[in-house]
Amino acid sequence: MGRRFSIWTMLAAGALALAASGWSSQGTITQDELVRNTQELFDAVAVGNKVPFEKYYADDVLFSDEKGRNMDKTALLKDVSPLPPGVSGTIRIIKPQSRIVGDTAVLSYDLDETETVFGQKLTARYHEIDTWMRRAGRWQIIATQVHRYYEDPAPGKADVSKFPSYVGTYQLSPERTLTITAENGHLYEQRKGRERQELIAEASDIFFIKDVEGRTLFGSSDDGKVVSLIDRRNNEDIVWKKTQ
Repeated sequence: MGRRFSIWTMLAAGALALAASGWSSQGTITQDELVRNTQELFDAVAVGNKVPFEKYYADDVLFSDEKGRNMDKTALLKDVSPLPPGVSGTIRIIKPQSRIVGDTAVLSYDLDETETVFGQKLTARYHEIDTWMRRAGRWQIIATQVHRYYEDPAPGKADVSKFPSYVGTYQLSPERTLTITAENGHLYEQRKGRERQELIAEASDIFFIKDVEGRTLFGSSDDGKVVSLIDRRNNEDIVWKKTQ
């Protein structure tokens, strides 16, 4: 009886020691711990502190950022550097969600970034998904995917005197057409079978649709007559021919 008591006492003491060290007896991790560790990474960005990146990223990590770069740990650490003089910023985690199964945890979250450049404030929004794995008793990130949320450009001033020349029907194929109309100093596009959408001027002859990535331009012939609508996506053009 005395021996059994001493065994249970030792087991309980071991469990307490594990709990005090931040790990449960099964090595599980909580969403709060994941968020805390991840926020530690982002707090280190502005000052260029590589220590949390060394700690929380696995040596064989796959890191894909919002710029389209695919980096290993060596490249990632090389990319961590302090912001230049006159520039400061913060990155805050919001809307975290997690799925934790055994030795694997996935953390999905949004990021609110605020940057001040010589007194001028800038903001950006990102979404990131990290995959954590427990190996040899240690939780580290083995894969990261980041993307930046699209933001509309600032509206500019349109040359409304050109609107009448834009008005008409444009064709991509016999079955695929769109109509441009103008009302009260506003320009509208309506594709066949869809709702009408306003074309908002970014500059005099460049337009965008709210919450839609891409630009709309109008092509002219040598005599200045509008002959096409250009749907520009990622610097590649889809050309609609004006039919009337």
